[in-house]
Amino acid sequence: MNVLITGAAGGLGRAFAAECGRRGYSLFLTDINREGLLCLQRGLERQFNITVTTKACDLTNAESVNDMLELIDRHSIRFDMLLNIAGLDFEGSFMGREREKIIEIVTLNNAATLRITHAVIQRRRKGRCFTVVFVSSLASMFPMPLKATYAASKRFLLDFATSLRQELKEQNVNVLALCPGGMVTTRESMEGIAAQGFWGEVTTNPLETVARKTLDRALDGKGLYVPGSLNRTLSFLGKLIPRSIVAAVVYWRWNRAQNRWLNPAKE
Repeated sequence: MNVLITGAAGGLGRAFAAECGRRGYSLFLTDINREGLLCLQRGLERQFNITVTTKACDLTNAESVNDMLELIDRHSIRFDMLLNIAGLDFEGSFMGREREKIIEIVTLNNAATLRITHAVIQRRRKGRCFTVVFVSSLASMFPMPLKATYAASKRFLLDFATSLRQELKEQNVNVLALCPGGMVTTRESMEGIAAQGFWGEVTTNPLETVARKTLDRALDGKGLYVPGSLNRTLSFLGKLIPRSIVAAVVYWRWNRAQNRWLNPAKE
């Protein structure tokens, strides 16, 4: 099994790489963090005795992606699975962020993900089932004031994954959308979870469990995975309650949480 993982040097990417390594898969890892990739490569090869290839790449830069694809084609590498892990978020209100920071979210989460997905599906191994995983979010299920751009970008991935799954199923391609709650991937994410208090804790997902169960479901042909029974309940309720009410409740909760976190002096 040959697997390409984007955002591999980050917390969730590392968890998926470790789970794939545990299963004996051969890995092609990419991330903008070159040193993180090399460190991860050495650890995986030592622990699991697998083949790991790395290539630092800025997925938002077409030339950088083309350089990586040239390496892949030069060595005639073909894939059985693509794990789209790379993503970005900035906390704060829409008008409270720098304009270019807002654009960065959509550029990486959406445009760059489409770029690499199109390229890698073209480089899938023939005659075998190919699997694509998109990391969406529980936030994609709701209108999310104070996280509006991020949630909308993840909603795009959820809808795109659902559509692509239908489009490619006759070509022996399975597409799964992963919609986790909070995850401890960076210091900022840890602070954000802590600021939410009880709800932050109970909707948070262990990275290793998410990686393992996502791969199980993707290989079983599933199309959607929302980790955690509470998160699945929340996603169901979000479909029943009018979106304007959901937006008001989310704004109330996130406004309090972000004030505690981003403006502690005012508390």
